[in-house]
Amino acid sequence: MSVVTKLNHTRMRVNDLERTVDFYKTILGLEEVRRHTSPRGSQLAFLKAPESEELIEITHYPDSGSVEVQEDLMHLAFEVDCMDRFRKHIESHGVQFSDGPTKSGSGTTFAFVDAPEGYEIELLELPKE
Repeated sequence: MSVVTKLNHTRMRVNDLERTVDFYKTILGLEEVRRHTSPRGSQLAFLKAPESEELIEITHYPDSGSVEVQEDLMHLAFEVDCMDRFRKHIESHGVQFSDGPTKSGSGTTFAFVDAPEGYEIELLELPKE
């Protein structure tokens, strides 16, 4: 029986590729690892977090119509070392948490920011051991 071996990437379609890529690079500190145009004409940018192998594919394809992200449809979750430092960083760029920070019963602190297009980003500060 065949099984998948790893998660390679997650694709998100957007209306404004440059604005979205800038958000992920500036606010979250992701690295753009490659960019190209698909055979059908989609503009693709691939990003990754410093300690992850999985990629995020940001796609702009106007022929598919406008992107309207449903509230609470999906989110990406990233770990941060310190939620307070992350808050100061995003606020210096004019971004606010849309929810939280909240400390869970397990000791994890989580918060959310809204990316361009309305995609939700969860930030997690795991308890120190």
